[in-house]
Amino acid sequence: MIQLADLLNKISVTTDARLSNAQFEIQFRQWKGFNFVFYWTADSLNLPIRIGDDWEQNTWMISSAMLENGLSWWQSWICVWIGNSIAACFVCLMGRIGAVYHIPFAVANRASFGVWGSFWPVATRCAMAIIWYSVQKTPWKLTYSLLIELEGECVTIMLEAIWSKYADVPNALPTKSGVTTKSFASFFLFWLLSLPALWIPVHKVRHLFTIKSIYSPAAAIGFVIWATNRAGGVGTVFKRPSTVHGGTLAWVIIKSIMQTLSNFTALIINIPDFARYAKTPESALWTQLITIPISFAITSLFGILLSTASTAIYGQPMWNPLTLLHEFLKDASSAERLGVFLIALGLALAQLGTNVAANSVSGGTNMAALLPRFINIRRGSYICAALSLAVCPSSHKSNECIIVENNLFPAEFNIFLTALSTFLCPIIGVIISDYYLVRGGCLDVKELYSARKSGPYYGIYGVSWRAYLAYILGISINIPDFAGIIGANVPSGAQRIYDVNFISGFIVSMGIYWILARIQRAFSISDDLNRAQNNQICSV
Repeated sequence: MIQLADLLNKISVTTDARLSNAQFEIQFRQWKGFNFVFYWTADSLNLPIRIGDDWEQNTWMISSAMLENGLSWWQSWICVWIGNSIAACFVCLMGRIGAVYHIPFAVANRASFGVWGSFWPVATRCAMAIIWYSVQKTPWKLTYSLLIELEGECVTIMLEAIWSKYADVPNALPTKSGVTTKSFASFFLFWLLSLPALWIPVHKVRHLFTIKSIYSPAAAIGFVIWATNRAGGVGTVFKRPSTVHGGTLAWVIIKSIMQTLSNFTALIINIPDFARYAKTPESALWTQLITIPISFAITSLFGILLSTASTAIYGQPMWNPLTLLHEFLKDASSAERLGVFLIALGLALAQLGTNVAANSVSGGTNMAALLPRFINIRRGSYICAALSLAVCPSSHKSNECIIVENNLFPAEFNIFLTALSTFLCPIIGVIISDYYLVRGGCLDVKELYSARKSGPYYGIYGVSWRAYLAYILGISINIPDFAGIIGANVPSGAQRIYDVNFISGFIVSMGIYWILARIQRAFSISDDLNRAQNNQICSV
């Protein structure tokens, strides 16, 4: 037992982030407005992943589903603009909590869910980060149990551009493994090369986003110009009219806007993890509000242009840029191979930055909150990377797979991811309701780092019953159609509600929490408000 105690002491971190926040405020508030511009410009170039009917963490392909549903290109692009503009508002609302009080999501949600009740939202977001760190790397071609990492596919393209014989590497792995020697080698090589990026402290990782926001957009623009030139113009997609009208058109537009907004769910939740590094609260406000819709809409337009170019060149649309880039390698000259290599490098860098921004930092921050004695953000990021190797969606075998663009996804894994997204939306509603509507922007930061049973955020046994009741009801509004996904018969109205599941879950959880807070006016939140106002730590 003594040896075990010695071992635990040796692996313990030197500081406990849950006890003090003062040192962080002095040293690490280095993100200025332009750093957030670079952050979102870099993140907007994330590579696409489509699982079933849900689009997660992608920008290139977001318009494809809208076009498939009957919208014209300009209607789909307007939906992207509107959806991303709404998402930017949510990002700023959540981000302001971190920017004002310099606290991460894991700490901010203690005010609403309770000191110990906050562990469930943190664990949920942590699980999402680990899964997407792995799944964020979907293949351009998939077999039944194969999920090749996106970064690995970029490496494959780069290596094939340098050594054409790399495409003919013999496979030494068994067929049942669902992966080839080449694909695994490419993925593992990039996985190793990406590990140093996790070592960079969060307040300095802004420099990675700066580099990415310069090189990756340049590579993307070059790719679009190259493809358009080979196609002899922008193609026919810009001439195709809408195929839906009336009420159907209106609902497709609403669904498309909500689809765009839903892609931001995880990013909205973890934005306090970055916004807390803002030099001033304003640094994380207008820059994000303006940059998000512009950068994501431009990348979406890139996807439309590449799709129409591929249709003109090869006779079929290729929404995945890696698919088209791989086609460009066939019978390519030396100069064209160099171009493919440079573009693939830019896309690989884009995906690396996305994984750091959306997954490793948030995963590390949340793990540090769950086990602060043994895990800091850096350790948590590496644990997230390590666990992502074990999270293989292909291992969730099923006789039923979802087939999209020659890709096969295990059906139950798609259901699992859909469920996780459904669980995240009400968390946002509870936190925003608590901070803006109930507390008026007032928080006592010291009490957020305290487990006193008489503290204003302790609740009952450390759990806020109001938050969890609102949270459960926010989930429940989307349960009927979620049952339809797993095979149950549900009315069409339930499908409509689920199509707007982000807004429905958000509004229900936000409204219920506010109503419960109004009913119980005598609970400790009033004392918390008075204390906060006396200490001048109120801000909205």
